[in-house]
Amino acid sequence: MAWAMVVALGGFLFGFDTAVISGAEKSIQQFWHLSVFEHGLTVSIALIGTVIGSLLGSRPSDRFGRKNTLYFVAIAYLLSSLGTALSDNWYLFLVFRFLGGLGVGTSSVTAPIYISEVSPADRRGRLVGLFQFNVVLGILISYLSNYLIGQGGETSWRWMLGVQAFPSLIFILLITLIPESPRWLILKKGAHARALEILRIINPLNCDEELKAIQNSNLGNGKSASANLFSGQYKKPVILAILFAFFNQVSGINAIIYYAPRIFQMAGLGAHSSLLSTVGIGVINFIFTLIALNFIDRVGRRILMIIGSFGLIASLFLVSFTFYSGKFDGFAIPIYMMIFIAFFAFSQGAVIWVFISEIFPNQVRAKGQTLGSSTHWIMAALIAFCFPFFAEKLGGATTFFFFGSMMVLQLIFVWRYMPETKGKSLEQLGTTVIMH
Repeated sequence: MAWAMVVALGGFLFGFDTAVISGAEKSIQQFWHLSVFEHGLTVSIALIGTVIGSLLGSRPSDRFGRKNTLYFVAIAYLLSSLGTALSDNWYLFLVFRFLGGLGVGTSSVTAPIYISEVSPADRRGRLVGLFQFNVVLGILISYLSNYLIGQGGETSWRWMLGVQAFPSLIFILLITLIPESPRWLILKKGAHARALEILRIINPLNCDEELKAIQNSNLGNGKSASANLFSGQYKKPVILAILFAFFNQVSGINAIIYYAPRIFQMAGLGAHSSLLSTVGIGVINFIFTLIALNFIDRVGRRILMIIGSFGLIASLFLVSFTFYSGKFDGFAIPIYMMIFIAFFAFSQGAVIWVFISEIFPNQVRAKGQTLGSSTHWIMAALIAFCFPFFAEKLGGATTFFFFGSMMVLQLIFVWRYMPETKGKSLEQLGTTVIMH
């Protein structure tokens, strides 16, 4: 559906904005003669903004609507790209990078919610999964863009950051073409007639029944739209969202994405081979995310997670054993890493934003998505911050053994507690996840 594809463009900007700093950070450090602390703050300030944006993301989404919040996200990306490219002092640069981080965090809450609320039940997994696909695509394009622009001399870092203004402007223009979420219109504005018009486009055969189901979901729970997420009624989806986001990050995915060249050098590869292997990881991530989108609505979220968990366990323990043995056989560790990325992209990477956007009832969906997203980003920050220390102090064998052990726990969690959500309406899921 075109509406979902438009909003998924926010995922592209999410990925691009997150990764683009990797090509510019050394030039920025030299340009402003930054200390080690200042350099670290420059790189991480966007991640701080992302955590805050994800924590606050439900408020504008519930108050002003999904569509208007996406306008804020697009404008934040546009101002961030132009501001960082044109900044004449370091402090102003930090402000604009922080603004971009707010956009990323808010986007990770609002975009999956919007797509889930305008998607037919039988295609919802694939359409929400488009968001993650575009995140991965944005990361790849930013690496390619950095490589091409990086040939341009000392000020090329400004162009690296500024080029994001073009897709940001396109995103702003395309948002004008999409409607507001029909579920938000019903539950927050009582605009039933406008919502029905949109539902006729989404589900022309059963739009009247879907309208009644949305209305009844609000009345049936006896809760207003400002229901307390942490009331006992929502205990199960809250636990599912927190654990799902927790396991996503203790797989070590962000440690591998951020520090892949360092890990490969720990395994004995030279700098050139390390960078080449990192590009391979990006390509594998892209390909297997695309494959997952073709299976997520056919075999279901739970089956993908079970398959992925087995693959993650095997690949992480192989990396750990290889570090432990000290026998670095050529490209053994990069190959195991690529196997890890393939299984991660096929499971956790594709499923996380879909699953969390589905399991909460209409009244608290934005708050639930905020909980899952903020848990994800806080854990991402902790893992990214701690990995260099643990890798140095404990070594690769112990560090990756820990990640592998966490995936054993994830497998148990998925096997015992994760419900299947494919093919069911959001209103059905809002009842079944809570009640069972």
